[in-house]
Amino acid sequence: QLQLVESGGGLVQPGGSLRLSCAASGFSLDYYAIGWFRRAPGKEREGVACITSSGVSTNYADSVNGRFTISRDNSKNTVYLQMNSLKPEDTAVYYCNLRSWTSLSDARDYWGQGTQVTVSS
Repeated sequence: QLQLVESGGGLVQPGGSLRLSCAASGFSLDYYAIGWFRRAPGKEREGVACITSSGVSTNYADSVNGRFTISRDNSKNTVYLQMNSLKPEDTAVYYCNLRSWTSLSDARDYWGQGTQVTVSS
């Protein structure tokens, strides 16, 4: 069965770092772009970063650009999000996403259960 599992979240002080992992099972990530999203309490889910299947192209939200780095290791079937210089406003549940296109108009989204990141002193 297709499954995405996020891990690596926790409680850190402002200015600290965390590395999140998104591990896939039941299928290979080799041919898919992957995105990281986050949702803070009472707020809409927002995109954080994305990476192409080859890993040669990445994109970041303005709020995290320069602080976060997305990468992937296809041999381990895993995508990472390195988060540095964390701020309290980064506090959220972080999710990884895979979109599988079955036609030009039909797609299926796969989401993990999320991992909690809390930035507080």
